[in-house]
Amino acid sequence: MPALQRFVCRNKTGGQTIDFSDNSAVVALNQAILARYYNIKFWQLPPGYLCPPVPGRADYVHYIADLLARSYPELPMGRQFKLLDIGTGANVIYPIIASQSYGWQVYGSEIDAVAIKVAKTIVASNPPLRQHLKIVPQTGSKIFSGVIQHQQQFHLTMCNPPFYASAAEADAASARKWTNLGKGQQGASRNFAGQQHELWCSGGELAFIRQMIEESCLFKHNVCWFTTLVSQHKHL
Repeated sequence: MPALQRFVCRNKTGGQTIDFSDNSAVVALNQAILARYYNIKFWQLPPGYLCPPVPGRADYVHYIADLLARSYPELPMGRQFKLLDIGTGANVIYPIIASQSYGWQVYGSEIDAVAIKVAKTIVASNPPLRQHLKIVPQTGSKIFSGVIQHQQQFHLTMCNPPFYASAAEADAASARKWTNLGKGQQGASRNFAGQQHELWCSGGELAFIRQMIEESCLFKHNVCWFTTLVSQHKHL
C-alpha cells in the first residue's frame, strides 16, 4: 500500500522493516494488514488510543477457535457462533479478526465514549463488518453485568485486560520498550499509545482477571468458555 511504503526501510540484515517506534508507521502497517487479510478498507484511530500489533491479536482469536472446535466435529464457522470481546477499544481488532476469519457474530463491550464512537464508525464504514459486529456500551464497574443480557448466549468471551496497576508502572514498561527499540528513554511517549483505562487499573491485571472469574459464576449458563490474556506468568 502506498501509505505504508513511505515508512518501509532496511534493517541491519538488508531486509524490509518499519520503525516500530513511529506510531504513524505502526498504524500504516496495521491498515495494510487489515486491508490485505481482512478486507478492511477504513481503519483509523483517534490520537493517543491503543494501536495493537495485529499478528499477536490474531493468535489469540485462532487459539480460542481451536478451543471451541473441541466441541464440534468441524471448525466452528458462521454467525451462529457468538463471541463477546471485553473492552474492544477504538481499534476493534479482535472483532474484525474473528468475524472475517470465522464469520462469527461478535459483540464488543466498551466503557469509553470516544472509543465507542470510533469503533461504530469503523463498523459502519466497512460493509463486511456490518452484519457481524455490535458495539455494546458498558457502564459502571461490572465487567459482564449489563453487557450479557438475561437469556443471551455466548460461545466464548475474550479480553485483553489492562496489564498494569498504575500509570507509573505503565510508563516504566513503556520506557523498557523504547530501550529495546534502541531509542533510549522516551518518557511517557508510547509507540503503541493507549488510554489510561486501556493500560492500567487499580490492582492491575490480577485484580481485573479475579473480578472476571468472580463475575463469571453469575453467567455460567450464558457462556461456554470464558477466556483472557495473561501478561505475567506469575499471575497464572
